[in-house]
Amino acid sequence: VQLVESGGGLVQPGGSLRLSCAASGRIFSIKAMGWYGQAPGKERELVARIVSGGSTNDADSVKGRFTISRDNAKDTVYLQMNTLKPEDTAVYYCNVGTPSDDYWGRGTQVTVSS
Repeated sequence: VQLVESGGGLVQPGGSLRLSCAASGRIFSIKAMGWYGQAPGKERELVARIVSGGSTNDADSVKGRFTISRDNAKDTVYLQMNTLKPEDTAVYYCNVGTPSDDYWGRGTQVTVSS
């Protein structure tokens, strides 16, 4: 199974992007799906996460601006990013967790700059 991210790019401050992450094969017993960001010189950190029951948790820095959602039938997770700031610049990685496995995508670059 591979996770394939898309939707990254260059955007001006205040703009929006929508990231998508799709699994190449079916993943069973998904516990959670999430997005992590890694800025240059920093560790990878949780941005937003959605668990199997549908509840979500977001990093404080993105509350009110980013929204995570998922399509269970397609094993796809999305991240709607609004009101982007330069400090949101990072490589964003998709993560899918099951009771026995942890899957990661290769990452998609998001650059917020004027």
